[in-house]
Amino acid sequence: MADLSGIVKAYDIRGVVGEQIDAPLVREFGAAFALLIKPDSPRVVIGHDMRDSSPGLAAAFADGVTSQGLDVVLIGLASTDELYFASGSMNLPGAMFTASHNPAKYNGIKLCRAGASPVGQDTGLAELRATVEDGVPAFSGQPGTVTEQDVLTDYAAYLRNLVDLSGGRRLKIVVDAGNGMGGHTVPTVFGMSAASRSDSGEGGGERRAGLPFDIVPMYFELDGNFPNHEANPLDPANIVDLQAKVREVGADAGVAFDGDADRCFVVDERGEPVSPSAITALVAVRELAKEPGSTIIHNLITSHGVPEIVKEHGGKPVRTRVGHSFIKAEMATTGAIFGGEHSAHYYFRDFWRADTGMLAAMHVLAALGEQDRPLSELTAEYSRYAASGEINSTVDDQIARLMAVKDSFGTRPGVTFDEMDGLTVQLPDGGWFNLRPSNTEPLLRLNVEAADAAAVKALTDEVLAIVRG
Repeated sequence: MADLSGIVKAYDIRGVVGEQIDAPLVREFGAAFALLIKPDSPRVVIGHDMRDSSPGLAAAFADGVTSQGLDVVLIGLASTDELYFASGSMNLPGAMFTASHNPAKYNGIKLCRAGASPVGQDTGLAELRATVEDGVPAFSGQPGTVTEQDVLTDYAAYLRNLVDLSGGRRLKIVVDAGNGMGGHTVPTVFGMSAASRSDSGEGGGERRAGLPFDIVPMYFELDGNFPNHEANPLDPANIVDLQAKVREVGADAGVAFDGDADRCFVVDERGEPVSPSAITALVAVRELAKEPGSTIIHNLITSHGVPEIVKEHGGKPVRTRVGHSFIKAEMATTGAIFGGEHSAHYYFRDFWRADTGMLAAMHVLAALGEQDRPLSELTAEYSRYAASGEINSTVDDQIARLMAVKDSFGTRPGVTFDEMDGLTVQLPDGGWFNLRPSNTEPLLRLNVEAADAAAVKALTDEVLAIVRG
């Protein structure tokens, strides 16, 4: 078997279909996963997104699992957080076939243990890779069986039990599904009729009985070729249509989902982006109101405003490395009720510590509807500093460039460092930046925060001059 290091990433398995990933290889991964989880579970739940290659790859994985004597529950088309719901509610390990926001030629597998517990490099992925590279041992016993189960309705009902959407003022909300799985889950969560799900371009939308929302749908047709734009709302180019539609129809807010709908991105009534850090703080405050004094997780790239706001509301902020496996592990250790990342991943204890963009979006809409101010004014409470967003630089030697930055700033009075994840530099005027290597590409990722936009630009320019010099 060829070296699989190119497709086994830090948190999932991902590559170009037909070149790096195909059905025979995926079958081997299914068999290896069955061996990994066999001591703990007799069944595996499998879902897939709308990519052309996903149903076939999911079937191949299921064949590999059953070849080792374990049973399979197929839930069919699903968002990643819907798969996590199935894993959590059934207490089964799971496999989700998706490449998230990557282009159509890609596909991959997100894996979890029972209860939606993460599988990453240190919690099973490295072992899976080794098993497949060495050759999966044959199983001589009876093969497992395959059953099908639709969990979409139960998933929607579970989310609506966590956030009450029925009591607020009536809102008009534009939702851009990006031709991804949000087009599958949003209609059921919000109870939209079949007729209202088409992208008519009209401003009327659909109001669900008991829910005060007019939903204006954009790009709800499931299409893994992403004909309208990439399903990555963190790229500003991919929310231009959403911003324009919000302004056109006079909506109260806009929500965009990525390809597998585990992340959400929000724009306000002006069409202006709301930072994921502000969403993290807003949801944290809502969760702390229910359970005062609880722990909130934030990764080291989220705004410093997040831990400040958490403390002001009686919570305990805990800072972690970037990545879902670190967030989920820290939530388990601390008993945290909620966690947020700069990348618009939001994690909830009551959702098996898994990330769900849908639940975060529901919190934002509930908060908006419970008061009379526009979203821009509501979220201004949670936005304290200016930020650069993530800036990538291609470099020949990541470590050498990191050390050059550290050496430059290390001579300055009052500057402090930490290396929890890459290099974080804290300046005496309150500005700070993080510079960290990509796990999969020859990139350094820079995030800068400071008091205002001018200070952010000056600090960004200074760091990039060293990184790219």
